[in-house]
Amino acid sequence: MFVDKAKIFVKGGDGGDGIISFRRELYVPEGGPAGGDGGNGANVIFRVDEGLRTLVDFRYQKHFKAPRGEKGKTKGMHGANADDMVVRIPPGTVIIDDDTQEVIADMTRHGQEVVVAKGGRGGRGNIRFATASNPAPYISENGEEGQERWIVLELKVMADVGLVGFPSVGKSTLLSVVSAAKPKIGAYHFTTLTPNLGVVDVGEGRSFVMADLPGLIEGAAEGVGLGHEFLRHVERTRVIIHVVDMSASEGRDPFEDWVKINEELVKYNEKLADRPQIIAANKMDMPESADQLELFREQLDEVRGDKEYEIVPISSLTKQGIQELLYKAADLLDQMPSAPEVDEVVEVEERKVYKYEKKDDDSFTVRKEDGYFVVESPSIERFIKRTNLNSYDAVMRFARVMRNMGVDTALRKEGAKGGDLVQIGDFSFEFFEGADYYFGE
Repeated sequence: MFVDKAKIFVKGGDGGDGIISFRRELYVPEGGPAGGDGGNGANVIFRVDEGLRTLVDFRYQKHFKAPRGEKGKTKGMHGANADDMVVRIPPGTVIIDDDTQEVIADMTRHGQEVVVAKGGRGGRGNIRFATASNPAPYISENGEEGQERWIVLELKVMADVGLVGFPSVGKSTLLSVVSAAKPKIGAYHFTTLTPNLGVVDVGEGRSFVMADLPGLIEGAAEGVGLGHEFLRHVERTRVIIHVVDMSASEGRDPFEDWVKINEELVKYNEKLADRPQIIAANKMDMPESADQLELFREQLDEVRGDKEYEIVPISSLTKQGIQELLYKAADLLDQMPSAPEVDEVVEVEERKVYKYEKKDDDSFTVRKEDGYFVVESPSIERFIKRTNLNSYDAVMRFARVMRNMGVDTALRKEGAKGGDLVQIGDFSFEFFEGADYYFGE
């Protein structure tokens, strides 16, 4: 089953909690705090595996949750970091954030990796909070939550040569003749619904991967017919073989077919206009094909401009001209880079993923809503989740941080008085003038 699009959920592992512990050893009169830090949660990493050709695995597994880090241990020992979760994807996969529609990475090279969901940091144990004024703190932190998101995977077939053309011009038959691929062949339109790949042995030790792509019709750039389902696969091909039915057996004009398909390619991606293209004049064994080919050459000379097009007369039925076509395709491939120009995008997006950790923004807003006050701030919400609210010392520390940030002053300006309810994220507490915060979920 060929699957070229999937939507999945990924979540990095949560960090392990730090612990509160004290040394109680014989002959150690002042052992002090000994609670270790929690381990970091695992990242979700996508790695390109050139042995894969489809996204079918993601049809059956849509959720990927990395393991969390271990809790801290006694004697100041650090909890173990969780092992990263590595998910294999085929080359040519584009990873898109479903919420923002931002391209996270464009994966083309075997072994290439990208972090799509970063694991959370482990919480600190009480050994980290010891000070001269508080040598035995009852403070520890919870582990940070891992990053989570919905992402869309789009596969663009990685083939050296792509066969394009109107339906029923002989693309599938050509692929079956030059390779061991067994595409579905029928005397009706859109027999091919998904790309078929085959390895072509040219001879002289040369070979390449050819893709038979679904038939294209006028308006495909706007989604008509198979539309974008077809066009996105053309982007990855290094050389285009444009198959044209020179017998006009479908009642269409061969030159008009060629013009219309090129217009659709350019509408979808202007860079495709510069992609090397060989015109395979197919079905030359049919009557009147020779006359149609001469007319086609004359019409092409009038519009080609400075661009050169190789026209190779072939017949998939009699195998006329097939070897010449393969030689010309192989010669073009030898002159071209090994992959389409996507490296710049890959590098930019990889930097974007690996550098997503930014300094916390301490800004916040306070508003009154239905009789209670809401404090909104991503950094404060993350801080309160890391705070162990079962520890009195930890609650006092949180209260001091809020006071130093100016949250108390902002609440008073909005009219907060003793006994009013204040909510931060999923937590709520009563506000007391000149007193401490008392929390409750």
